[in-house]
Amino acid sequence: MIITIDGPAAAGKGTLSAKLAEKYGLAYFDTGMVYRAVGLQMLKDNIDLANVVEAEKRAENLTFPKMMELSHDKDFRSSAGGNAASIVSSYTGVRSRLLKMQQDFAKNPVFADGLPANGAIYDGRDTGTVICPHADVKFFITASSEVRAKRRYDEFIAKGMTADYAQVLADVKARDERDANRKDAPMKPADDAFILDTSEMGIKDVFDKAVEIIESKIK
Repeated sequence: MIITIDGPAAAGKGTLSAKLAEKYGLAYFDTGMVYRAVGLQMLKDNIDLANVVEAEKRAENLTFPKMMELSHDKDFRSSAGGNAASIVSSYTGVRSRLLKMQQDFAKNPVFADGLPANGAIYDGRDTGTVICPHADVKFFITASSEVRAKRRYDEFIAKGMTADYAQVLADVKARDERDANRKDAPMKPADDAFILDTSEMGIKDVFDKAVEIIESKIK
């Protein structure tokens, strides 16, 4: 079974994906990690994020082991890391170089320890429209920009990071603008995706609704 969960930053995709992966025994692939890895590598190499050629080179040379190595960097999940990921993911050449890596995972999904899985959950921006258009179940999770900015701000504070809500909100809106206006793969719900607005929903409510939908599709 392949499940895709798309939507903007801080809408609750990651939390829902992890819970569903655990319930159904599926491998979990956060596709945003590949773009965070490319963006972070550019930051570490002091390369201007506007340098498309250099971004494409790093995408071309990215491997799963390298991505996992970079994922342990303190800036991988930071606001700067997210912003860098959003910028490099807007480059068609970067996306095309990383697409096969992401699609191949659905053919042979594995857990973090390398053991084979019976399916996968994809968490991203275009997993239901581009990466796995034939997925069994597709979701598009969203929430207002203000709610998402507050969630991300609280997340940074909880991790002991310095954050300014106004700046986080500005970053969220700028990222939404970039993601929604990519020429090759704009962030949007797949035609057959179930849309869940989590602005006023707790994770249990979102999870229960998603399970209800999945069970109906399985039957």
